[in-house]
Amino acid sequence: MLRIALALLIAAPSFAAAPHSGVAGSRSMPELSDLALFACAAFGVWFVRSRLRARFRRDAPKD
Repeated sequence: MLRIALALLIAAPSFAAAPHSGVAGSRSMPELSDLALFACAAFGVWFVRSRLRARFRRDAPKD
């Protein structure tokens, strides 16, 4: 049952997608998904760096 649900979850975008016409369109600016992906990546880098800074501050030897 879990395998079927997982397979449907993975394949769902292909069922919802409209067929491609075969003609490439021009892009004048980034798509919203491109901006969202960049924002998620920037947040991830910031979050990991802040956690690592806090970890090394805590574990730093005391003089």
